[in-house]
Amino acid sequence: MHRIMARLIADTALVGILLFTTARTLAWGSAWVLLAVLLFVRAVGARAVYRVNPALLYNRAKLPIHADQPWTDRLLLIAVLSTGILGLPIVAALDAFRWHALPQPAPLLRGLGLALFALGWGLKSLALRANTFAVPVVRLQRAHALVDSGVYGVIRHPFYAADPLIFVGLGLWLESYLAVLVAVIPLTLMFVRLCLEERFLRRELPGYNAYVLRVPHRLIPGVW
Repeated sequence: MHRIMARLIADTALVGILLFTTARTLAWGSAWVLLAVLLFVRAVGARAVYRVNPALLYNRAKLPIHADQPWTDRLLLIAVLSTGILGLPIVAALDAFRWHALPQPAPLLRGLGLALFALGWGLKSLALRANTFAVPVVRLQRAHALVDSGVYGVIRHPFYAADPLIFVGLGLWLESYLAVLVAVIPLTLMFVRLCLEERFLRRELPGYNAYVLRVPHRLIPGVW
């Protein structure tokens, strides 16, 4: 668990470096709150997942690259991480301190943004707790079996469904509608990756086509 916590702290520190370096100041209360929420929600979620599936967390603590990973998935994963997890904090900081491209969100929307950000990371933890096979790369694993319990009984890709909440929530809380708009880029890449993963699972994972009929929605219940 120490290695997992060290990875969470390192991830949070990286986001903090991007935010404060771009803003050129440490006096940014909203950024500190965001980092505190990020570390707290992910740490609580990691402890919950660790109780049922520590091996998965150790796997996800490694670099998200695998020899069996298709090159398209590797490229898309790097693109999502670069434009989303790394790029959006930079855009939000530039907009909040220098660009001021659009009016700032109202306080109520900012609070909603922080709630969405926390909810997104919480949803990722629920997905990891339910799915032993939720490794960060698209590949067929040893003894790979279909998972349709928990949040996977509601939507087929709850881990992906968390990304819009996280990216949009970050932009709103950090007072940047521009960052919210730019989030379209990593989200589009994520949708492409999801569709390619679905094609792979339909072809390779026994029972997945029947699962699609039982759980017809990918990301949003009753919508898509």
